Amino acid sequence: MSNYRNLVIWQKSMVLVTLIYEVTNKFPKDEVYGLTSQIRRCSISIPSNIAEGYGRNSDVELKRFLSISLGSLFELQTQIEIAYNIRYLDQISFQNLYNNTRELEIMLASFINKIKHNG
Repeated sequence: MSNYRNLVIWQKSMVLVTLIYEVTNKFPKDEVYGLTSQIRRCSISIPSNIAEGYGRNSDVELKRFLSISLGSLFELQTQIEIAYNIRYLDQISFQNLYNNTRELEIMLASFINKIKHNG
């Protein structure tokens, strides 16, 4: 694999960031420094840590950064559920985001597990 951009988990996490920005653009403007900012930071952290871990050229470091990405993903899942509960997200938007995060969660966990067994 030539670089992190070829990783499907990185590609899917980049799509997720775009979706997050699209839905958070509709959040109340008084949330810009609150939930909006937090959700965006979490989503950005996911592909950023995948890329950083890949660039370390070490399975131990890659696993560590993938685990950080997974933690950010769990944080994001919690925050989008909060946004849904307080009606910043409708059911369809929430379900779409949640399904995307669950798919990425499974892929990240599988990749981490694969590295553990190979290293």
